[in-house]
Amino acid sequence: MTGEITLRGRVLPIGGLKEKSLSAHRAGLSKIILPKDNEKDIDDIPESVRNDLQFVPVTHVDEVLRHALNGGAE
Repeated sequence: MTGEITLRGRVLPIGGLKEKSLSAHRAGLSKIILPKDNEKDIDDIPESVRNDLQFVPVTHVDEVLRHALNGGAE
């Protein structure tokens, strides 16, 4: 994940989701944690890449940590 988090833990939108996703795909990653506000940008990513990636939209840093550190388990 790249981007900014506010002091209260809110995840802010990012730019370049398509390029970052393509790079992650080339590097062999399978999960993309992205700001919920960027969900609309997923459509810009080629379908062949989208199908290989799991996109996890988040709004708060707690969600980021849960998905990044323990695979999304509660």
